[in-house]
Amino acid sequence: MQITIDHLRNMKKAGEKIPTITAYDYTSAKLIDQIGIPLILVGDTLGQVILGYGSTLPVTMQDMVHHTKAVSRGSTNALIVADMPFMSYQITVEDALWNAGILVKEAGAHAVKLEGGISVSETVRRIVSTGIPVMGHIGLTPQSVNQLSGYKVQGKTLDSAKGLVEDAKALEQSGVFSIVLECVPAKLAKLITDTVSVPVSYTHLRAHETDSYLVCRLLLE
Repeated sequence: MQITIDHLRNMKKAGEKIPTITAYDYTSAKLIDQIGIPLILVGDTLGQVILGYGSTLPVTMQDMVHHTKAVSRGSTNALIVADMPFMSYQITVEDALWNAGILVKEAGAHAVKLEGGISVSETVRRIVSTGIPVMGHIGLTPQSVNQLSGYKVQGKTLDSAKGLVEDAKALEQSGVFSIVLECVPAKLAKLITDTVSVPVSYTHLRAHETDSYLVCRLLLE
């Protein structure tokens, strides 16, 4: 049975956990499909895991199309989400629409993933309006590693925590079907999950001494 975004929404409403895994090739995707994991992400982390780059920044659209095609050939049931690589959606909305279309039409993805919150909300809205589902990604956004000065926990201060909450709300309003939270304090992740109605995926959550303080302050304001 082909998993759709409606399946994921229903799982969220029912309080079910939604297993998600990353794959970059046909064989992995086929095995994952047989296990029954409903969502496969073809991540631009293939730059580091498969191609040996030091970051995700050198990954091209051609790389993403190649590996997404391989995954789509191996999977018949899972919802396949393809990462939009660095500079494939940041220049203009038109570029974003074109590249998202390539990942769906040519590579076989069912949805695409963009990094960023409020700053990409209009781009997300436009892509969704064309009929392409979008997954959001906030917190540690690897494509911004130079601006972030490395791979660091995000949302450790009150202002940055507020920013992540607002980013999540903006993405939800723009029409994302799901949001990835990467490398944020665990209790802040729980607060964001409870704030938005769409499914939220976690990666590299961090326990942090300011967790309780941040959440209490956010709830009081």
